Amino acid sequence: MANRTQKYATTVHATDPQHLVEKIIRNRIYECKYYKEKCFALTAESVIDVACDLTHVGGVFGQSIKPTPFLCIILKLLQIQPDKDIIVEYIQNEDFKYLRCLGAMYMRLVGTSIDCYKYLEPLLRDYRKIKRMKSDGGFELIHVDEFVDELLMEERHSDIILPRLTARDVLEINEGLEPYQSFLDDEEDDEEEDEGKSMDEEEDVAEGPAPRPTEKASSREDEEKDRKEEQQESSRSRRDDRDSRDRNRDRNRDRRDRDSRDRDRDRSRRDDHRSRSRRSYSRSPRRDSPERSRRRSESRSSDSSSDEDPAPRKSYKLKLKGKSKKSKKKDKDGEPKEKSMKDEIAEANALRASLGMAPLK
Repeated sequence: MANRTQKYATTVHATDPQHLVEKIIRNRIYECKYYKEKCFALTAESVIDVACDLTHVGGVFGQSIKPTPFLCIILKLLQIQPDKDIIVEYIQNEDFKYLRCLGAMYMRLVGTSIDCYKYLEPLLRDYRKIKRMKSDGGFELIHVDEFVDELLMEERHSDIILPRLTARDVLEINEGLEPYQSFLDDEEDDEEEDEGKSMDEEEDVAEGPAPRPTEKASSREDEEKDRKEEQQESSRSRRDDRDSRDRNRDRNRDRRDRDSRDRDRDRSRRDDHRSRSRRSYSRSPRRDSPERSRRRSESRSSDSSSDEDPAPRKSYKLKLKGKSKKSKKKDKDGEPKEKSMKDEIAEANALRASLGMAPLK
């Protein structure tokens, strides 16, 4: 209920005045905390107090589409629809620049094409700075004349689609609108008048006696000459310093390049030498050094010593074979003495026991 347009309000451009703001933005404004706290139950007179506290203009900002206080007050003005005379007073006010921007924005939305050209074009002479909030939440500095020029030239301003304006030349022909007079023309006329006055004064001075140069004028000229000479010397010294720095920088760069080339050349030579030595080593037959031959002989001797352990067993077998042959020879020769098998086994067991071996069965 609180967001409805007033009953006495009339339609604007054949629609509800609040519908000039898009529905999504309008709902965001209704849900805004600033609109609920500051814009509730405002009237055309009390809007001035809130508008004087504005610090910036703008539309919506951020990813959540938050409206600025400027946009909230615009929607409130569309809701209460103040009289045209009150809006004109907002525009002609010179003390509060944001109140003037508020009135210009409302006039652009509600007023006719003739009213827009009539009341907004004089604001193009206002060069005061204002802050505008961008869509990312940051601020930028603009001027009041830029704000008004965008209202007259752009199709969308402060995230609101502006009503279409009739071309000015068409209104001048059909509606009798006065032709536009640029403020630059007035300034040029003033400059021409000033130039004419200065030329008249110069002619009057030329007719009179030529003034003699005073000591102050001559001293001033000398000071200017000295200042110019000092400036030339300082500029020359800065130029020389810059040239010397450039030469030193080029010299250091050449030295670094030369050192890097030398290092690359030495590295490539070392790599070539290594590869060449590896190829020669792989092709040449391996020769045993004295140390290696000595180690090999020591290993052979150790192997031979380890192989000598079963020697007693072989010697014992040889002894047994020799004894058996001797006994056979003695039998052939007819010797009477002959050892029995038990004696031989006993002797063998005694010998094996001395060697730490197991006895024969």
